[in-house]
Amino acid sequence: MKVLPVEELTREAFAPFGDVIEASNSAHHFAINGGNTERYHDLARLEPGEGGRIIVSIFRAQPRTLPFTITLLERHPLGSQAFVPLSGRDYLVVVALEPTPSALRCFLARGAQGVNYAPGTWHHPLLALDEISDFLVLDRSGTGSNCDEITLTEQALVAPFRGTCQSS
Repeated sequence: MKVLPVEELTREAFAPFGDVIEASNSAHHFAINGGNTERYHDLARLEPGEGGRIIVSIFRAQPRTLPFTITLLERHPLGSQAFVPLSGRDYLVVVALEPTPSALRCFLARGAQGVNYAPGTWHHPLLALDEISDFLVLDRSGTGSNCDEITLTEQALVAPFRGTCQSS
């Protein structure tokens, strides 16, 4: 069984899968409201797809215990799906361009980092750590089937780690 290293979530490392949503110096930002607010601008490409619209939901995720076996992946072929943590807790993001254990990547998202999955990106459902965690979710509602799920014939494992990440 493949053991997935836990990588640091950065814009560059996550780019093949979508966008990192965070207020960082690497994001385009500028002062607004008479200098009292810093706007981190256009952080994710939200795509509702043809016949769709962007909806806002809150998902409440139960914490996962490590080690955790990855057996299921899903993707949304018609639109993007963004997750922004509301609880300020770290969580894991498992993604792939194709649904095979060898293609899987695992990222540690800090409590101030959200992710936006590009349309068609395979990912594991929410992987909250330690405590129940709430996420603001921006995704597609509309015509057509926008959720494909697959059970992996070969599994992968996310092993316990100590809050630090391995390089890819």
